[in-house]
Amino acid sequence: MWQRGRVPATSPVDVDLALVGGGGAASLVLAALHRHRVAGVRVAVVDPVRKRGQDRTWAFWGAPGGDLEPLLSASWSRVEVVTPAGRRDLSLDPLRYAMLRSAPVYDRAAEAERWLNAVRVGAPAGELRDDGDRVTVCDLEDRALVRAGWVLDSRPRPPARPGRTSWLQHFRGWWLAAEKPTFDPGWAVLMDFRTPQPRRGVSFGYVLPVDERFALVEYTEFGPALLDDAGYDAALRGYAALLGLDLAALRVREVENGVIPMTDGPFVTRPSARVVRLGTAGGATRPSTGFTFSAMLRQADEVAAAVAAGRPPVPAPAYPGRHRWMDAVALRALDRGHVGGVEFFERLFDRNPPQRVLRFLDGTTSPAEDLAVMRSSPLLPMTGAVLGDAAGRLRARLRPATS
Repeated sequence: MWQRGRVPATSPVDVDLALVGGGGAASLVLAALHRHRVAGVRVAVVDPVRKRGQDRTWAFWGAPGGDLEPLLSASWSRVEVVTPAGRRDLSLDPLRYAMLRSAPVYDRAAEAERWLNAVRVGAPAGELRDDGDRVTVCDLEDRALVRAGWVLDSRPRPPARPGRTSWLQHFRGWWLAAEKPTFDPGWAVLMDFRTPQPRRGVSFGYVLPVDERFALVEYTEFGPALLDDAGYDAALRGYAALLGLDLAALRVREVENGVIPMTDGPFVTRPSARVVRLGTAGGATRPSTGFTFSAMLRQADEVAAAVAAGRPPVPAPAYPGRHRWMDAVALRALDRGHVGGVEFFERLFDRNPPQRVLRFLDGTTSPAEDLAVMRSSPLLPMTGAVLGDAAGRLRARLRPATS
């Protein structure tokens, strides 16, 4: 069970900070603790699996430079948004769109663990018992594993109560390798809405080229229901045909799948005095798009800065309250058919500078910019969604939430 240190398995280890879950959110926190040169803090990681290798790809935008720059697989200052009506070539300067694969993130987290002399507990965590002074992390058989001053819990969990709208971002991607130059590494396709649209929801494809012979080609849906394996593969073959790719001349080197919640249901980010949730459970997933990475990165940096300063490791809310409201309205409008998904995103990119759209999706726009984004949406359909959301909020207040 104990993969580092000499603590007997029958005796719980005592630490200042315990990370429950060792995936992306925890890896970013570990790296941030190392980056902030946090010293003298006893750290434990509780997870039955040590993450390694390429099990996922994150895409995000921001200014060039920074701590992640050496880890990136590729980045682009120009992207395309494609609809049946045409192609939009967008310059993102001074921002750029970046691709980060998981292996270097996990490697950096492992390096940080060694630097912190962290204890890794190779067992699944169960209940977290917070007495207001210390938190006991138990295993699935209710035995104490760790006692910590603070616990950062990044295990997935549902919202406290069902959302008024609950969708999923679900996708499958093929890493395609070619024998001859096939892709243009100078451009990324951010969203391509020429894919057949589902009856309820929105679909799109995208292309992230690493170089002329290697690219991630992915099919994504936002909607209430998943596809089966045959459905995803058929959608990807169809999208490859739209791109003019000859799959017979390409090799699928890797396959990526994922499901991310898109819901206006509330997540309890602080379930007790000394337990803090991160990642999706900590509100890092943007309800209207499923984007998560940038918010996880902010959370990690805020946690590490707080620990370095001797403050409680409690990050700010991942998104402003007004953004969570706007997301709830947008989800409702899309789900009830008040506005079509392609029309919604088409107007968003047509009527706003791309930098504003990307900052909005990251939750970093100003109130004035948010008003400009709202004005780009169809007025009457969105007004109906606002009224429906208000009625839904009133009903939700009459139902108790759970942690």
